[in-house]
Amino acid sequence: MKNFLSILLASFALVPLATTAKATDMTPSVPSETATFSGIYLRGDAGASFLNWTGAPTNWNYVGDAGIGYQFDQNLRADLTYNWTGNYTVAPGATLNTSSVLGTVYYDWKNESSLTPYIGAGVGYGWQNAGGTAVSDHGIAVGLNAGVAYDITNNLALDVGYRFHDIFTNTQSTGEHQVMAGLRVKF
Repeated sequence: MKNFLSILLASFALVPLATTAKATDMTPSVPSETATFSGIYLRGDAGASFLNWTGAPTNWNYVGDAGIGYQFDQNLRADLTYNWTGNYTVAPGATLNTSSVLGTVYYDWKNESSLTPYIGAGVGYGWQNAGGTAVSDHGIAVGLNAGVAYDITNNLALDVGYRFHDIFTNTQSTGEHQVMAGLRVKF
């Protein structure tokens, strides 16, 4: 048993030398063809939304969005998304959900890794859809985003992010904090 442990430890000690020798013996690799894309991408996200509504018995619900976008260059992209939240209970017998269409511009910090941090800002139009005693309304919608994308493949990225979303109406503000994860597919 003692000889086996000695051999095992000696082999682990030689591993760095073996990888160094292998690296120096390698011939330079031929660069593979890089994938070219049209710049168009589709996105879909799902997550949780937390409503800033004073006195709301249920201030969180599910959120989802879907959209189409365009990657202009390595750092700049934009998309148009439809965003929808489930029913919040804002008062006894009164529910509220929100939906909006946002045009958002993003700045991606490309680097050598598969992770790409980003920020974004968007503007569009939104609706507060009420049930019960709440009041339905509509108005200008805004969104501020931050997150990180992980490139699963050359044309598929996992996107995890945060968005502050608000719809400016004549009634109470519906500021939402949305945490979502989704996929972006490049074409």
